[in-house]
Amino acid sequence: AFIRVFQGTPLLMQLFLVFFGLNIFGVGINPWVAAAVALTLHASAYLGEIWRGCIEAVPQGQSEASWALGLGYRDRMTHIVLPQAAKISVAPTVGFLVQLIKGTSLASIIGFVELTRAGQIINNATFQPLTVFSLVAALYFILCWPLSLWARHLEGRFAIATAR
Repeated sequence: AFIRVFQGTPLLMQLFLVFFGLNIFGVGINPWVAAAVALTLHASAYLGEIWRGCIEAVPQGQSEASWALGLGYRDRMTHIVLPQAAKISVAPTVGFLVQLIKGTSLASIIGFVELTRAGQIINNATFQPLTVFSLVAALYFILCWPLSLWARHLEGRFAIATAR
């Protein structure tokens, strides 16, 4: 139910519900904390589903072989299933994290000053939207591109480990 709710609703609505919903119940919340909570809940739902799918993608024969060898659940998961699932999960996990970094721009709607909101504030002072938002785009690229490079590096390391 948790995963379905958070995957079935937009991140913007989740930010609204955490920030304004808690205020309705008399719990004043800082925009920074509200953004952190909403983004954490959003990410946990998506990453949980990504990892569930990656674990299920490991061939059933791998688990059956570990049972035949007498491995317990912990050893089977630690030494057989999770290393293979990690190889499968690199690309979708990093892809989602890049999307999450870009999704932080929505947090400006609840008063949290992040990169896009800071760009809006600077644009309002300088009246140079092309320059300001080009710089904001470049900063998002600088944040996201190393993640993509890291994913490529991990995939390469996993390929080498598999070839051995």
